[in-house]
Amino acid sequence: MILSAILIALMTAGGLAVTYVLDEDKPMLWRVSAGCVIGMTVFGTVGFVLSFLFGLSGVAVLASLLITMFPLMMFRDERRRKRFFQDKDRAFGKLQGASVRKFLPFLYYAFFFLVLLFFFERAMLISPEGAILTGGSNNLGDLPYHLGAIFAFTDGPPFPPDNPNFAGTKFTYPFVADLVAAMLLKVGTGIREIMLTQNLALAMSLLVIVDDLITRMVNDRLAGRIAPFLLFLSGGLGFIWFWGDYSGQAKGFVEFLWSLPKDYTISDDFRWGNSLVTLFLTQRGILMGLPLTLIIIGVLWRMFSTETNAAGSDGSEAKEQHKAFSIKDISPGIVISGLLAGTLVLVHLHSLLALFVICLCLLLMRPEKNRIIELMAFAAAVAAVAIPELIWSMTGTATDAAKFIEWHFGWDNRGDNIIWFWFKNTGLLFPLLFVGTYFLLMRKDEKPADDDTQAQAKPKKKKAKTKRPVSEPLGSWQARSLLLFYIPFVLLFIIANVVKLAPWQWDNVKILIYWYVGSLPFVAYALARIWRAGTPFKPVVAVCLFVLAASGSLDVWRTMSKQINYGIFSADGVALAERAKTFLPRDTVLLNGPTYKSVAVLTGRVSLMRHPGHLGSHGIDPRQRHAEINEMYRGGPQAMKLFEKYNIEYVLFTPDEVTEVSPNQAFFQKFPVVAQFGQYRLYRVRNTSGQEQSK
Repeated sequence: MILSAILIALMTAGGLAVTYVLDEDKPMLWRVSAGCVIGMTVFGTVGFVLSFLFGLSGVAVLASLLITMFPLMMFRDERRRKRFFQDKDRAFGKLQGASVRKFLPFLYYAFFFLVLLFFFERAMLISPEGAILTGGSNNLGDLPYHLGAIFAFTDGPPFPPDNPNFAGTKFTYPFVADLVAAMLLKVGTGIREIMLTQNLALAMSLLVIVDDLITRMVNDRLAGRIAPFLLFLSGGLGFIWFWGDYSGQAKGFVEFLWSLPKDYTISDDFRWGNSLVTLFLTQRGILMGLPLTLIIIGVLWRMFSTETNAAGSDGSEAKEQHKAFSIKDISPGIVISGLLAGTLVLVHLHSLLALFVICLCLLLMRPEKNRIIELMAFAAAVAAVAIPELIWSMTGTATDAAKFIEWHFGWDNRGDNIIWFWFKNTGLLFPLLFVGTYFLLMRKDEKPADDDTQAQAKPKKKKAKTKRPVSEPLGSWQARSLLLFYIPFVLLFIIANVVKLAPWQWDNVKILIYWYVGSLPFVAYALARIWRAGTPFKPVVAVCLFVLAASGSLDVWRTMSKQINYGIFSADGVALAERAKTFLPRDTVLLNGPTYKSVAVLTGRVSLMRHPGHLGSHGIDPRQRHAEINEMYRGGPQAMKLFEKYNIEYVLFTPDEVTEVSPNQAFFQKFPVVAQFGQYRLYRVRNTSGQEQSK
């Protein structure tokens, strides 16, 4: 774990340097967090290009790391170097001295660090006997999928490998997060340690990025602190069902908490799910793509809100600035953020789609000359990276793009009334969203709340009736800008509720999560304003937070308290895979049962086909090949023809195959067993010249 942490720290150093181009006015903690995400993205993208050209090796990993760290050369510039040391001194200055004001932020970050550490530690477990398990309730199929991708990069065919789940086709699932893990694995770190370190680093980075973004959008530090709780502990009204389950059994309350029977944010009754349980633990691409996209959204927000502020009441100043604006005035941060956005094709494609909708709306809402020029520069930078990646990923793939767009009203409501469905799944989110919108609409030109200063607003002619902590001046223009900026996020919500954007409708959550994050400034601001209304209103905030976070807290607790231990690969299965790695050619196509947990994933070799559910969710029709696999396991002359058709030389015969395809055991007994551990066997059914093997 130490080696992987050091390597991620080096990537972070290069990404941190890039942040000085994106924004010169950020605290050091944000720079480290954004630098982690940017550095990891650049490292994975550069690693893909170098490995594509020269193969994935230790040399390619080292070269990728050096290129990722190259932006550190920007600190040769005296002004940037001076700014860096100022930020460093300011950050260390906050740690000097002991006070409640300084201790509370430390407690805040320590709380999240421990929660995320104990949570992500459960992503992949290895028993003393060598079996692989997971402690995530929704990670039973996703962990094998990602392990299959990682090992395909390190042990599979020449880079880039075929789709490890569907031989003979290109692997186009956004894989940069898994490629980063594979590159670290290539230089000697352990797979479990890599995944834990990577997940923890990205999740903590997301925490800081969300905190900073919401704080700057509403100029309220308390709102920024509230937002990560709402994101990481998201959920609906499942806690009511929890009380029903508790009252219907005989255990004590504490004992019941240590033996929860199910999740309370994702089930037949609830579909929204908790973000940690259903997204960040299981879908590694979004854990990298979401913070990267939010960094870019922060750049777009600064551009959008600053331009709105620049206009005078009669618009004359804005017209003068627009007239003088030229390509030379384009911020380098816009171009860099566009280049980073282009990488989303192979990081998290749905995030790029969300960005496209956001940028298009911003352009239509305020089509001034400077906005058009800056957004066109942003779009050109996106295209420079995204188009080559799209061309590469769209050729030679078995994915049917037509399956990704289809009318489908109500998302995954399963027949529920749409209003009740969303209220049940999000609790008080919508009511507080409307309250926060009202507060912003009613906002006067005032100074924003900042709990760190605890200063009082200056009274006007009359004595102020209430005290309000302040920081920088805030005008009503920013409130109006935020309301306009939210329109694209509302559009994303509408689109995801009327159109299916993936073969499996639940995957629309990859778009809906952006609507949810875009709603957090309003919800968090509403709670912060109510909290400051006076002591009688503080219990109202406590109740609201409980309703918003109780169900998610139950699911997160169920994971981090080690209540879930789902076995995926037995010790015998792991041993067979390790043995097979020693003699199977890297370009071997394995025949295995179409199950989500075939030990084939641990070999790194490509399978003729794996789990149909994964393939279907990626737009691949597995039906013909599924039928052919059943035919091969039934044996006979037709099986031998199919072995030859697909160049199958090795066949897995494990308890999974017995369950999934009911193989003809008598047929396979005539072939030699080349590796066996318990009930896990690997048969060789053809030799390298294509002739039948017999004992």
